[in-house]
Amino acid sequence: MSLHTSLCDAFGIDHPVVQAPVGSVSTPELAAAVSAAGGLGTLAVTWRDLAETRAAVAAIRDRTDAPFAVNLVLDDDARERPTGEHLTACLDAGAPLVSFSFGDPASYVDRVHDAGADVLATVGSADEARAAVAAGVDAVVAQGWEAGGHVQSDVATTALVPRVADATPEDVPVVAAGGVADGRGLAAVLALGADGAWLGTRFVATEEADAHERYRERLVAGEATETVRGTPFPKGWPGQPHRTLASPATERWIAAGRPPVAERDDADDVVADLDGDPLERYVDLPPLSGVDGSVEELPHYAGQSVGGVDAVAPAAAVVAELVEGAERTLRSLAPDRDADGPGVDGPDGRG
Repeated sequence: MSLHTSLCDAFGIDHPVVQAPVGSVSTPELAAAVSAAGGLGTLAVTWRDLAETRAAVAAIRDRTDAPFAVNLVLDDDARERPTGEHLTACLDAGAPLVSFSFGDPASYVDRVHDAGADVLATVGSADEARAAVAAGVDAVVAQGWEAGGHVQSDVATTALVPRVADATPEDVPVVAAGGVADGRGLAAVLALGADGAWLGTRFVATEEADAHERYRERLVAGEATETVRGTPFPKGWPGQPHRTLASPATERWIAAGRPPVAERDDADDVVADLDGDPLERYVDLPPLSGVDGSVEELPHYAGQSVGGVDAVAPAAAVVAELVEGAERTLRSLAPDRDADGPGVDGPDGRG
């Protein structure tokens, strides 16, 4: 049995598995490992300067000839430089796919296509999906509210994906994000009408991600009931809801009535440092491998899928487990039939 959907055909990948950008934790090594394993690796570049972005894209290309994506956040409150300038750096460096999130990609789609690259756009509703399709994107990512990190939807994945699939032409693949950690989840979103799955939390707990050891340990030990959604860590991206593991910081914030950062008496405290740079309490930076200090005070971004993260593993092994698990699930649902169901050697989830 071979898991193959229209997403694979659209972007020249072997498996309908996309690694979410996972912010500062993403590395060229992670994106390259996922892509080399047949999925689609993604590198977050919004918070990198232009030289770092060009070097990171080159580092992926040095590691694999397979397709990969870069992600740019469009929200003005999150960016440190003009999106157009950053996009030019990505395209000039040879990024074959560009993922846009938290904003309208319409003004950038033609530039990406003119450079010979493809566009993915993350959406949080069927209306946003229609607008993205009208702008000419090549695929949409339907992000449910279960997702970890910064979240742009108030709708659960199981409710959102069918509506986005119905609103999207069959020649524009839909990727489901939020709540997927294993092959059963991948099979489930294919049944909902998606053409692939987008996973972040599971790929943070990999050997190639730049996550602090204690962060990865928390992911492996975490349960779905231990996540918090809101704005406990607004420094760097004010006002944007995010989902993290519960921590002393989130507990204090909740106990105080979820106040804005300006009303928190301890907001100026330095709790850690990264390579000598101080990190204040409630900063939006997760604990990276180079962080020293009170790691538990930093945001441990994680989605409700965290309960399905049972070990830190190489990214290629995660891709293989996802595909094998989805194939087993699909076989179990139709044990007396040929393997020609949705997404398996046949039409995708909308076929």
